[in-house]
Amino acid sequence: MNMEFITIEEWDEAWWGRMEQVYHEAFPSGAKTDAILRSMLNRGIGYLHAGVHQGVVVAMAVTGVVGQAADKILIIDYLAVDKALRGEGTGTWMLEQIKAWAVQEHGIRGIIIEAESGATASHKERIHFWERNGFVLTSYVHQYRMVPEPYQAMILPLGRSVNVPDDGEALFRYINAFHRVAYRKG
Repeated sequence: MNMEFITIEEWDEAWWGRMEQVYHEAFPSGAKTDAILRSMLNRGIGYLHAGVHQGVVVAMAVTGVVGQAADKILIIDYLAVDKALRGEGTGTWMLEQIKAWAVQEHGIRGIIIEAESGATASHKERIHFWERNGFVLTSYVHQYRMVPEPYQAMILPLGRSVNVPDDGEALFRYINAFHRVAYRKG
């Protein structure tokens, strides 16, 4: 499948309208609101990415960069693929595009995601997707106060930074710092 990769750095209502269905289909509950996503982009702390096939958004992601100087890390907050295309390599293609963009534009040294730490088949399938793409699951299980399900951090180290941690508790410090800024108003 021939796809185009687009990164949006400032809120664009038309682009969001094209991505929104994929986002809400993949994350029917617990996803950030449009207002929070808009605020993240307008404040320069988040990015929207789209995988476009024949003019239609078939994959999307929300990311943010955290860390300092030579040890910047990319947080993939959300990655979603159109339900009809799951299992066909679209998610892996999207991840590769995001990784190349983050290294080229921001010199990142690693990518972090948080995965639901459940025992269902869908939880295991999601973790397996990230592992197939080089991510390492950490053993630390994080429980948010306002979210019922526990999460585990996964890391994809890039380059040779000695300051990018590989333990889950340290990774959640990055994730929580990103969330605090994302949810902050103005």
